[in-house]
Amino acid sequence: MPPIVSPIMDFASLGNCCVVGLQWGDEGKGKIVDVLTEHYDVVVRYAGGANAGHTVRIGDQKFALHLVPSGILRPQVTCVIAAGVVLDPEVLVREIDHLAERRVAVGDNLRISSRAHLVMPWHKRQDALSEAALSADRKLGTTTRGIGPCYADKMLRSAAFRVGDLSDASSFRARVREAAALKTRLLAAMYGSAGDPPLDSDAIADQYLALGARLAPHVTDTTQLLHEALSSGRRVLFEGAQGSLLDIDHGTFPFVTSSNCSATGVAAGAGVPARAVRSYVGVVKAYSTRVGAGPFPTELKDATGDHIRERGHEYGTTTGRPRRCGWFDAFAARYAVQLGGIDQVALMHLDTLAGLPEIHVCVGYRRGGRPLAHFSPESRLLEEAEPMYETLPGWPASDEPWRSIEQTPPAARQYVDRLESLLGVPITLVSVGAERTATLHR
Repeated sequence: MPPIVSPIMDFASLGNCCVVGLQWGDEGKGKIVDVLTEHYDVVVRYAGGANAGHTVRIGDQKFALHLVPSGILRPQVTCVIAAGVVLDPEVLVREIDHLAERRVAVGDNLRISSRAHLVMPWHKRQDALSEAALSADRKLGTTTRGIGPCYADKMLRSAAFRVGDLSDASSFRARVREAAALKTRLLAAMYGSAGDPPLDSDAIADQYLALGARLAPHVTDTTQLLHEALSSGRRVLFEGAQGSLLDIDHGTFPFVTSSNCSATGVAAGAGVPARAVRSYVGVVKAYSTRVGAGPFPTELKDATGDHIRERGHEYGTTTGRPRRCGWFDAFAARYAVQLGGIDQVALMHLDTLAGLPEIHVCVGYRRGGRPLAHFSPESRLLEEAEPMYETLPGWPASDEPWRSIEQTPPAARQYVDRLESLLGVPITLVSVGAERTATLHR
């Protein structure tokens, strides 16, 4: 099958765009957002929290971003943390200070939604206690950053706090006192002595109000800001966190994150109409990785998996945990392409596979000896699924950097062509190194 011809080679013509991961996170979205931000005025984080880790390399500098959008490294761009994000103010202030130490300006170019929910100390404590209480085969692999409990309180409403609440110190203190007493009783009831010591409401209020004062210049109604940006013709790029297979509704539940982190969550998380997004760029690695527990049909528990992990530096940006590695799962990625209405794909880490004698690609699953007609994210089904592979030739490793697609080995180009035909959408960007410039337009 001949390669799909991309209808969009001029990235300035993408219009308002969403960059979203198509696997289990860690695909390299931060780099692609940084590359595309050259063509945009506003970059928006719409879901997730400090459990995200987006890495951008510029020259010999490495930036690991958790809450600040990846567009912050382009000084002309306005970065927005929208209402759908759950925000840990301690992490955000530390991140802002770290950027300032590295001479990255963070001022009016960062705007924070007053409606974003606050991750509170009891959320992080509950996250860790809940994970520890699960049996080994049921652990979710959470980052223990308090993301899930914060989203749960958001839905329960009565004990939830939003960024805007920090502007009224008296009311905030009274509500924290009430919530801390409630959470102390709840944690003790659920986890016994492990839930001790009691939460210190005064210390928590003091800490959060001080952090709120630091963040106050950045806080605004970002929904209105984005509507004004859209109506004035400013170009907006939406930055996804985690990956589509971790989406709370459409991922491999229960081994998922706590938000709609696929493209389906953009409108709700950012507060814009769905039609405001004109195009969707999906990001995949040239292989598959997963952090923590959950089904992973193409996982390699052998020397090849170890080789990919070490060559690709597959350790979590947020936790440092080694990632599980496996062959590219085109069956699952095709599902994510359909789920997100993806127009084109950025393929990351092609260089990582260099040196392998042959490469396998999962093109479908069998269950009970029969091929499955379509991908289903049901965890129990995936645990029983047997991957069906195609084998392609590998290519040799080289110390010479690839400056264009034409300079890549023929077998590498054949591999990209085959992934493109399996995904059904054009692969228009190929990453062959960590640095910003190691991105080939195709």
